[in-house]
Amino acid sequence: MIILGVDFGDARTGLAICDKGEMLASPIGVISEHDFDRCMEKVADAAKEHRAQMIVVGFPKNMNGTIGERAELCRLFADGLQKLTNLPVELWDERCTTVSAHSYLNVTNKRGKKRKAVVDAVAATIILESYLGYRKNVTTTSEM
Repeated sequence: MIILGVDFGDARTGLAICDKGEMLASPIGVISEHDFDRCMEKVADAAKEHRAQMIVVGFPKNMNGTIGERAELCRLFADGLQKLTNLPVELWDERCTTVSAHSYLNVTNKRGKKRKAVVDAVAATIILESYLGYRKNVTTTSEM
């Protein structure tokens, strides 16, 4: 199944996509948009363009597991995407993904404007990879 991963942000929203076999998640870009509804529309357009069959939106819970203001905004974004696309939309715990994305970019020595341009797409890829790992584990476990 082709799944679109989304790291929703106030100014930049990162996107990633996986192949039909759910083996590889790849960054596909960053949407620079401050308007909530317009950003949702652009993500819906990307889902259609890439023939996504499902969308996974990062859900930034607080470190203690509680749901804060940011997570509620992501829930609203996911609900809106579901209505716009008629696709299943899952929220996926994204705690520490941006930190991990910065770590990956440190290894590749991306700095300054180059980093800013890709960090959200890398975070979306990490979110999607985590979700794919979960799906693989659930499928393997349920087959036993």
